[in-house]
Amino acid sequence: MLAVERRNLILEKLQEDKKVIVSELSQEFRVSEETIRRDLDKLDKDGLAVKSYGGAVLNENTSLDMPFNIRKKNNPAGKQKIAKIVETLIEDGDHIILDPSTTAVFIAKALKAKERLTVITNSIEVILELSDVSDWNIISSGGSLKEGYLALVGPRAIEGLGAFNVEKVVLSCKGLDMEKGITDGNELFSQAKQTMLKSAKQCILAVDHTKFGRVAFSKICDINHVQVVVTDEKPSDVWLETFERSGITCLYPEN
Repeated sequence: MLAVERRNLILEKLQEDKKVIVSELSQEFRVSEETIRRDLDKLDKDGLAVKSYGGAVLNENTSLDMPFNIRKKNNPAGKQKIAKIVETLIEDGDHIILDPSTTAVFIAKALKAKERLTVITNSIEVILELSDVSDWNIISSGGSLKEGYLALVGPRAIEGLGAFNVEKVVLSCKGLDMEKGITDGNELFSQAKQTMLKSAKQCILAVDHTKFGRVAFSKICDINHVQVVVTDEKPSDVWLETFERSGITCLYPEN
C-alpha cells in the first residue's frame, strides 16, 4: 500500500471516529509505529489532524477542508436525501450550474431521469458522473485543477462560469451563519460560486444540517442571496423563522 493510500484511510477513520491511536493503526496496516507517526506528522502538517499523545484527533477547523475522496464518504445518507429533494426542483430542459461539492455529485446522479438538461460545472467528478447521459449538454467551465479537490478554479473558471445565463444554480457551502452568511473554506471556491450566483435566476443552497451555525474562512454571500435552502434534517425554529423573514423556501425530508 502506498503511503498516500494509507493516509487517506487514516483520514476516513478520523472522519468516523474523530481520533486514531498509533498502536491500533500499526496493527491494522501492518507497518511500524514509526511509519504511522510519520503519516500523522504529514496529516498534522497539512492541517487535517492534530497530533496527540499516542495518536491524533481530527482537526475540525471549518477553514480547512478534507480531500474530495474523503468528503464524498461523509454523511452519504444526508446527501442522498438532499439530492432527492433537489431533483424535484429541476425541470426537463433546464439550464443549471452545479458546484464542485460532494453533494453536487449525489445531485447529478439523482437528476439522470431528467431530459434535455444543460449542466455547467467546474467539477471534474460531476462531469464524470454525467458522462453516460446521452441527451444532455454538459459544459465544463475550464480553469486550473485544484489539487485534491477535483475542481477547476481560477480566472479561466470564473470566465467560463460567467459566460452563461441559467435558470438555477445549486450551491453547497462549509458554513451557514445568520450574521456571517454563507461561507466556504477556500477563497478560490468562493469566487467561483459568487460568479455562479450572478449567472443564475434562482439559487438553491444544498446544505446538510452540520453546516448550520458554522462559519468558514471565505464569504460567498449573505443568506438573502439564495431563494431555496434544501437540507437533510428539519432546522430549528429560529432558522425557519430566519428563512421566512428573508423570503427563503426551506425544504427538508418529512421523516
